[in-house]
Amino acid sequence: MNTILIRQGREKSILHRHPWIFKSALKNPDEAIEPGSIVAVAEESGTKLGFAFCNPKSQITLRMIAYGTDVKIDDDFWENTIAAAVTRRTGLTGDGRNTACRLIYGEADFLPGLIADRYGDFIVLQCLTAGIEKLKPAVVDVLTQLLKPAGIYERSDADVRRLEGLPETRGLLYGKEPPADLTVQENGLSFVVNLSGGQKTGFFLDQRLNRSIVASYADGRNVLDCFSYSGGFALNALRAGAASVHAVDSSSDALAALQANAGRNGLDTTKLTVADADVFQYLRTLRDEGRKFGMVVLDPPKLAPTKTQVERAVRAYKDVNLMAMKLMEPGGILATFSCSGGLPTEEFRRIVGWAARDNGRELQVLRVLTQFEDHPVRMNYPESEYLKGLVVRVI
Repeated sequence: MNTILIRQGREKSILHRHPWIFKSALKNPDEAIEPGSIVAVAEESGTKLGFAFCNPKSQITLRMIAYGTDVKIDDDFWENTIAAAVTRRTGLTGDGRNTACRLIYGEADFLPGLIADRYGDFIVLQCLTAGIEKLKPAVVDVLTQLLKPAGIYERSDADVRRLEGLPETRGLLYGKEPPADLTVQENGLSFVVNLSGGQKTGFFLDQRLNRSIVASYADGRNVLDCFSYSGGFALNALRAGAASVHAVDSSSDALAALQANAGRNGLDTTKLTVADADVFQYLRTLRDEGRKFGMVVLDPPKLAPTKTQVERAVRAYKDVNLMAMKLMEPGGILATFSCSGGLPTEEFRRIVGWAARDNGRELQVLRVLTQFEDHPVRMNYPESEYLKGLVVRVI
């Protein structure tokens, strides 16, 4: 096993148990190491620090998988690490009201680059690093033995694979193909999910609790649900007693799924309207028409995946929040989110505040929201906290 030395003074992040080591921190980078290989990591003096996946093609060259020297990286290590992650989700499904959740969340579960989501009897994998790509057969074997799924499907089609020198890929890894109309339960509502072609791995599991919280403010209000996808917020609002829900998304397929999901749950579809449109432009159309809403939900896609894209994203987040506030009745409720990992929580709150100031509005913060517990935040890895949300009263 190769040993990679860390430059003096750059070992502190490892001692603090952060999992990423950038190429600039390496004393002896070795471009000949096969991407995804496991290496020992040591201080410049030779003191061992732990073990990591190594990928010389990536700026994040080392991703720590274990700390200290009394660890044996073998089949048992991987089986125990995967089983521990799955066990931590015990109780998050199986009650009949919820049949989908994240089982493994990458570095937060000490498995850098591995995402595993459960949808009923099926599992969807994303292998986002070279290390996990090499480990994929073992991951499938362990999950098969642990959970006896009907099928395991791969959705390794995320852009970050390119940063690891990996091509995008998707396809069946075990068992049978998931049906196109697979139905899962969330908070007692039924949703059809498309595991082979939907966004992310098929559904936005990280918003489970937030959808219930936001819906608790919907009773009697006219709700505008922006970036609605297949109806997570919209359906919860309808069930909670919203006077009406107007859902906007740029995907006609997502809106068709939303309408089908509303009917499937026996909700009053006469209260539901949809618009296939670019949200940023459509909000201006609603403003020009003089439309007003008692609640607006903003759950845009990732606008700043990395810190290099934050400046442009700040303008977009401010614009969409500013336009939403222009459509709100006095005392209306705004539920606004950012899933951009490159945008700090404090910056997001400042953006929402700036939008209110430019509107001549005051905000009262009612709730501060984050991702559901199946996407745990690892304290020594702050990058694992990416979803931030606010429920505010607009005055």
